[in-house]
Amino acid sequence: MADISSLFKTFTPSLSSIKADLLRANRECSQRKLFHSSKWAAELLYSIEAPVDYKQILTVQERPDFVEEYDKFCLASSFFDLKEYDRAAFFVQDCKNKKAYFLHMYGRYLADEKRKLDNAPDSIGPPDKLENEHFKTLKTELAKKYAIKELDGFCIYLYGVVLKKLDLLKEAIEVFVDAVNSEPLHWGAWLELVTLIKDKESLLALSLPNHWMKHFFLGHIYLELQLNEEGLKIYQHLMDKGFVKSSYIVSQVAMAYNNMREVDMAVNAFTELTEMDPYRLENMDYFSNTLYIKEMRADLAHLAHRCCDIDKYREETCVVIGNYYSLRQQHEKAVLYFQRALKLNPQYLSAWTLMGHEFMELKNTTAAIQAYRQAIEINIRDYRAWYGLGQTYEILKMPFYCLYYYRQAQKLRPNDSRMAMALGESYEKLERLQEAKKCFWKAHVVGDMEGMALIKLAKLHERLNEEDQAASAYTEYINEANRMGTFSAEDQSQAYKYLANYHLLRNNLDDAYAAAQKCTEFPERREEAKGILKDIQNRRARSEGAYPHPVRMDDSLGSICPDPLNISTRTPSVCLSPVNLKFDIGDD
Repeated sequence: MADISSLFKTFTPSLSSIKADLLRANRECSQRKLFHSSKWAAELLYSIEAPVDYKQILTVQERPDFVEEYDKFCLASSFFDLKEYDRAAFFVQDCKNKKAYFLHMYGRYLADEKRKLDNAPDSIGPPDKLENEHFKTLKTELAKKYAIKELDGFCIYLYGVVLKKLDLLKEAIEVFVDAVNSEPLHWGAWLELVTLIKDKESLLALSLPNHWMKHFFLGHIYLELQLNEEGLKIYQHLMDKGFVKSSYIVSQVAMAYNNMREVDMAVNAFTELTEMDPYRLENMDYFSNTLYIKEMRADLAHLAHRCCDIDKYREETCVVIGNYYSLRQQHEKAVLYFQRALKLNPQYLSAWTLMGHEFMELKNTTAAIQAYRQAIEINIRDYRAWYGLGQTYEILKMPFYCLYYYRQAQKLRPNDSRMAMALGESYEKLERLQEAKKCFWKAHVVGDMEGMALIKLAKLHERLNEEDQAASAYTEYINEANRMGTFSAEDQSQAYKYLANYHLLRNNLDDAYAAAQKCTEFPERREEAKGILKDIQNRRARSEGAYPHPVRMDDSLGSICPDPLNISTRTPSVCLSPVNLKFDIGDD
């Protein structure tokens, strides 16, 4: 499973056989009112270009596999379509057929969920977590049949859902694994399993069926675990195998680029998705996030209008409109639309997280904390909510709290420099400087988005009197700033001043002269730089009896030394990598 190429050596079925599987999956899920799984199978089926004998397959599939109870099943199915769940469950309560039994249990489950939603308090906070006796009753009934192996793959899936609702997560994982082994074509069971796997080690420990559906599952869970490069490889292989026109795969590729903060590529992928499926609303909330980051106001306004025309009462539409108002700095309106999304779907993760951001903008830290906490309740892997909580407690000047939340965010996004930087700054405020150095070094190694890791690392070395390491870090900071063309005047002037003094103490007069001369370009350091230049001239006069260079304050570094990137030929660059700064902070 670790090697993507070897994984796909087991991808043996033909596209025709996959289409036949998807036809069956669509029918079975649709009859059980598992609409999202049915739609997923239909979309994938549509994207495959391969010959298949529809007449033969559909002739077999259209025959009911049970006759005696079929009229009751049809009646319950009609009530189910009208969301009369209790009524549907009642009319199939005595049925023995497994399909009818699933409809009975699923109707009872959804009826209780609907009652909870209808009775939920009309407030911005999370819904009350009340003891649910109905779930316990369902668990007891399903557990008895599961123990004697009377449940099919779909009923096993429902048993897992009930266990998850009761927070029996370890048992739920085992049951969902059993469900995908019993019925590998049910996409909903795979998705439920995705939400319970915390890391790659847990994933590798699962006993999964050797079925072509496993590849879609692995691609999806790799994205959830922020293993985006591996996920992209899987989706690329799937496209090579014949799924190139799948809107689902294109949406997952767009999500992967979004997770990797490859914003331009994400915009291109989302744009391709809207061209393939112009009336699609799934993932459009993430598309709006990407346009928000790029500050593409016109495109975001167009997307909001298009989503509103398609269905203004969908939660994705409310989030898109909320992002549009947020970009216009109308945070009260943005909160209103995120609240509307949550009324439509209280378990909508994106709306909770984004609403937390808006409350932060409105300085309402209490509401922000409430929103972020609910996001974590829904998905413990939502690094944005952990990071948002860290920022909130940082504003409240509660460093130990923000340290905890930043650490959780960093565990979820180990290669995101923003998480490492936030964690390092928290350690620095707590005077835990060794841990702070590790964090700033980690941020630099993984690719510093903000360009602050090296300068903060250098200042820490300077505070700890680690002169060689500080000089190396300041030098690398200057080189990096020159390469990127972006810098802070205050930080650069401090770096040049430190390097000038560092080389002067070691009698590296040419390097000290170059750094001091560059330092004169910054008004706040000019007088100090003049003093250093005079000291250098005096030392040269004593050693050579003459001044080799006149002091001219308008000289640039380029006219003093051959290459500004080689300012320090004798700076011990090996010291830039902090000795023993292995990034393993551990929990307090």
